[in-house]
Amino acid sequence: MNHALGISSYLIVAPMLALLAASLVPVMLKVFSGNREPHPFVTTTYGFIAVATALGLAITFLGGSKFGFHNALVSDGLSLWASVIVLVSGGFSIFMMHDHVETQTKLFSEKVFLLLGSLIGMLIVVLSNDLIVTFLGIETMSLCLYVLIAMSRETILSKEAAFKYFILGSFASAIFLYGIALIYGTAGTTQFPGLMEQVGPLLESRNHLFLIGIVFVVLGFAFKVSVFPFHFWTPDVYQGAPTPVTAFMATAVKAATFVAILRLFQSTGYQHSLPLKEVISWLAALTMLVGNAAAIMQANFKRMLAYSSVAHSGYLMVGVVAAGFGDSQGVASAAGIVVLFYLLAYSIMTLGSFAFVALLEKSVGQALQVDDVRGLARSHPVLAGCMAIVLFSLAGVPPLLGFFGKFGLFSLAIEQNFYWLAIWGVLNSVISVYYYLRPIVLMYMQGEDSSANAPLIEMNKHIMTRFTLFGSAVLIIIMGMFSSPILAALKAAILGRS
Repeated sequence: MNHALGISSYLIVAPMLALLAASLVPVMLKVFSGNREPHPFVTTTYGFIAVATALGLAITFLGGSKFGFHNALVSDGLSLWASVIVLVSGGFSIFMMHDHVETQTKLFSEKVFLLLGSLIGMLIVVLSNDLIVTFLGIETMSLCLYVLIAMSRETILSKEAAFKYFILGSFASAIFLYGIALIYGTAGTTQFPGLMEQVGPLLESRNHLFLIGIVFVVLGFAFKVSVFPFHFWTPDVYQGAPTPVTAFMATAVKAATFVAILRLFQSTGYQHSLPLKEVISWLAALTMLVGNAAAIMQANFKRMLAYSSVAHSGYLMVGVVAAGFGDSQGVASAAGIVVLFYLLAYSIMTLGSFAFVALLEKSVGQALQVDDVRGLARSHPVLAGCMAIVLFSLAGVPPLLGFFGKFGLFSLAIEQNFYWLAIWGVLNSVISVYYYLRPIVLMYMQGEDSSANAPLIEMNKHIMTRFTLFGSAVLIIIMGMFSSPILAALKAAILGRS
């Protein structure tokens, strides 16, 4: 590697180095002060500075079409926008952690350290140009999350959730790694560009080992983004984890993993395998159905949002199907634009919804029920109004941001002749309206339950969490109105990498 290439490599990983250096500061302060926990505001400040610095470095040095560390990492439009989504989600999650009763404890500095460590893993995933590097990034991300979930003050659910996540995640990692081994044994490479060149010939020649390897890798990804039938851990882990950590998992983890899936399916060669096309199409369809159907039956607010997250993974899989099995040239780039836009919209909406839950949670171990929001619009009209905007957007009601995200995905499916998937997606969006409207009906059309809403008086302390909810509602409206410029910026970034 020459000198110039070495500098380029280190510039690409500059955001990760910034996160690593800054994450050590609160922990070292605690060590050198006799194990006394720094003030939560100090730790939050260091964490936010770390994320803001990494975000600035990502915007400065990422983009274009650059490679680093012998082509193991790639800096392009896809990685730039994905890094922005991941880092912004992490920043707002730190804000929520500062306010929340389950995370603002004597181990707060360790929790921020683990969250920043998980962010490093996510950046590795979105910058990865190699399946092995992707695996390393996923494991770095996941190991931090396992511990972060288990550190909740809630004594039963969090430990159970962390154990389930760890055990099932270990199985998924083993399947993923075995798939990489099969791919390397048949294709002779694990780097995405070389792999994409060989997908067509290998599938056309009916190389079953290669096909099994691709399927195993897809299954490993499917676990991380809660695709049916690998979604069963999601409601338990989302409920058992502290709400700020749940918000972080539901946004940043999904964004990073779907970018890796997109890189795997950037080849027209997948059209040579009709069975693979059918399998992934049905995974998308069943994920939408199972997520929405299960969400209708939930009384617990976080479990309802968890199954909603499963359904949104199904919508995003429609974009993956279009990327890998579309008929026209350049469809992978078009799918990347649409999927990134949807991930951006979904992250904003999900952060707002979990900020709402965090504000209303009464105490450690006492879950928020959907019925607890009864009459909330009378006592806290701004809070109820912001949440109503978030829920309408999640349901895909125009002209909010969520509508344009779903419209883009389903339009892409229609353009690539996946009519049945588009119709299925629209029908499932109609189903989702029921459980998204239920809290709105309770807030605005039901009498107030004074016992349920009494703890909201303490909400005045949660400035950062309220800012997250309010900011999400404002962004949903503004970005919905100006979705075209955002899509144009994404298009310029994605197409500029070729």
